Amino acid sequence: MNGDAPPGVLSIVIPAYNEERFIGTLLDRLLRVDLTPFGLTREVIVVDDHSADRTAAIAEAVPGVRLERLPANGGKGQAVRAGMRLATGNYVLIQDADLEYDPQDHLILIGAARRYPGAVIYGSRYLGEGRRPGQYPLAYAGGRALSLLASICTGVRLTDTSTALKLLPRSVLQSVELTSTGFEIDQEITVKLLARGVPIREMPVRYAPRTRDEGKKIGWRDWLVGACTLIRFRNG
Repeated sequence: MNGDAPPGVLSIVIPAYNEERFIGTLLDRLLRVDLTPFGLTREVIVVDDHSADRTAAIAEAVPGVRLERLPANGGKGQAVRAGMRLATGNYVLIQDADLEYDPQDHLILIGAARRYPGAVIYGSRYLGEGRRPGQYPLAYAGGRALSLLASICTGVRLTDTSTALKLLPRSVLQSVELTSTGFEIDQEITVKLLARGVPIREMPVRYAPRTRDEGKKIGWRDWLVGACTLIRFRNG
């Protein structure tokens, strides 16, 4: 792996479930991000988690996007793992299908990967920030609590383990067996990487939280499962 810059192919994995309102706009914005200053080409993989709407059809119609349809709804973790298996790039970037995260911030993560070769890069919503405007208080508290628990379990201070914007060397991913099927995949990735001594660097990114009416899916049960996942896998 080149120590001066990330290698030349960036695989972007997008887990999607009933995101017809947002997936088209997201892909348009994502494909407009200029990666040429980093010498990168882009591989976009949308994993449709058996949506009941037009998510798959919209994604399939976008040139340059690879669509993978899952035969049954299995959860975000299932979709992320499926996308990771299909990824061929040297780096894999996980991006949610909604518009809470700005694809332009991919450049921030790639720049950090250049500065910290071999590290995993997290886009943190909370570096220098508190609760974002429009963010549900319980969602904010739940996410911060999981980050605190992760720090207790691993001894590594992180501000946002639940971020849906992560950049990982594919070689690192291939060394970690992931089993989670739901939102707890974020916590499993975090503790298993840290248990193996893989450094995680956080970079501040923008965040525009959406509402339940706009399709926000995560709830308190997911935070509870996430906490159990951190404890279960804290030793790798």
